[in-house]
Amino acid sequence: MRLILLGPPGAGKGTQAKVLSQKLNLVHLSTGDIFRESAKRPDEIGQRLTGYMQRGQLVPDEIVNQIVIEKLKDKRIQNRFILDGYPRTKTQATSLDEFLAINKIPLDMVVYMQTSEQVIIDRLTGRRICGKCGANYHIKNILPKKDGICDICGGRLIQRDDDKKETVLKRIKVYNQQTAGLIDYYKNKGFLHTVSGDLEVDRLYKILHELFNEEGLI
Repeated sequence: MRLILLGPPGAGKGTQAKVLSQKLNLVHLSTGDIFRESAKRPDEIGQRLTGYMQRGQLVPDEIVNQIVIEKLKDKRIQNRFILDGYPRTKTQATSLDEFLAINKIPLDMVVYMQTSEQVIIDRLTGRRICGKCGANYHIKNILPKKDGICDICGGRLIQRDDDKKETVLKRIKVYNQQTAGLIDYYKNKGFLHTVSGDLEVDRLYKILHELFNEEGLI
């Protein structure tokens, strides 16, 4: 199966991709993970990527395309990947389409996780991470055993700047401006299926599993 997950920040794309990858033996390709890995490279791409990330700027399409498509050239994953966070723009989508067409790798489905703004705000502003080991918690859904302290390493739990309300609202605005056109793009191609990102992880997985069954993908 070759799958793309679309949705705003806080839709739960990463969480759902991890569940799907484990249960369906798929490779989860997250742009966030790929960027962090690529930023360690000693070459020009690594240096440029590090600069954009340190300045909090969006990475240009040309660099994003180069890095992600480089991953997709690995023949071991070409039949079983989930793209999470890519493509983010129509330019990225057309570059991906060109690569897939040239290499005869048909895309199976694009899932749009449509999520209400209040759910996004609640999820992201409630998120806490361990400042030491990076473990994730939530003030409502994933509570540590001891308030403010990581269960794993005993580090202090913090709220990232990205998860503060004013930043979350900006992220939603940027997403709507930059990515909304992808919904129509993939709808017109007949790939798009819309599900509710407001649902809990297990319930949404069941819906996706049924959808994949109906489409003959599993």
